[in-house]
Amino acid sequence: MSFFDTLKAGSDAERQQMFAIPIIQDALRGQATTGQYLAFLGQAYHHVRHTVPLLMACGSRLGPDYEWLREAIAEYIEEEVGHQEWILNDIAAAGGDAEAVRRSQPHASTELMVAYAYHQIDRGNPVGFFGMVHVLEGTSTALATHAADTLRGALGLPPEAFSYLNSHGSLDIGHVAFFEGLVNRLQRAEDQQAVLHVARMMYKLYGDVFRSLPHGGALFEQAA
Repeated sequence: MSFFDTLKAGSDAERQQMFAIPIIQDALRGQATTGQYLAFLGQAYHHVRHTVPLLMACGSRLGPDYEWLREAIAEYIEEEVGHQEWILNDIAAAGGDAEAVRRSQPHASTELMVAYAYHQIDRGNPVGFFGMVHVLEGTSTALATHAADTLRGALGLPPEAFSYLNSHGSLDIGHVAFFEGLVNRLQRAEDQQAVLHVARMMYKLYGDVFRSLPHGGALFEQAA
């Protein structure tokens, strides 16, 4: 079994627990509200704006034996630059206040998820960061593939309000294939274990972000 298959199998229980969260099920059925969608985008902004800094931090901590991985990180960075601005554009197109989101503080669940990623890079094994990549890319692909069109029809929002979800999903289909080849090159047991551990933790932490989204039509409490 390849390590990518081991990673999927080893974190499948946590993945299923996350996808069972009611608001994710609502989104997949097209039953989420505009307020919930805006809340999701608001928290997405707060973690996506850290994607490039996290990738840069990870690359800076890798030793000389990982030059091949640093080169792959450079490719990721090139494709991820500016995605947080896509999210702000979607918020504006959906009737939200993009500038208020830009100035706001993340919810505690989002802040903890991002802080955990920095902690793993700075104090743990930086290769473990790819466990977070696995979770976020896999989740965005699933949501974009199964929820974006359903939500757009249900909410009556323009296509411009879904540019991040749609384009990120189609982009991540290629990313997942790239990621699979990447992690399959990891040969050291400590690296594989770090990626698996972070993936399991990230399903729980990212799940907490979804659990923190509001019920009904209320907008997210920006100061929470």
